[in-house]
Amino acid sequence: MPSEQPNNPLHGITLETILTRLVDQYGWEELGRRIPIKCFTNEPSVKSSLKFLRRTPWARKKVEELYLNTVRKTG
Repeated sequence: MPSEQPNNPLHGITLETILTRLVDQYGWEELGRRIPIKCFTNEPSVKSSLKFLRRTPWARKKVEELYLNTVRKTG
């Protein structure tokens, strides 16, 4: 049985969903300005960005923080 995470606002939201929503909200260009990593600024795609973010904890953390800040402002 999976453990419950009632205090985790990202629980149940996939990284792909987070990235897709940020791209829809900001577009690749603005996303690359907000989080200046190559996978957002040089021929970006969801697939290549997910591959990088899954291997790079610091970058994933920045994406998750931006998502949470975006949800709080719009939600």
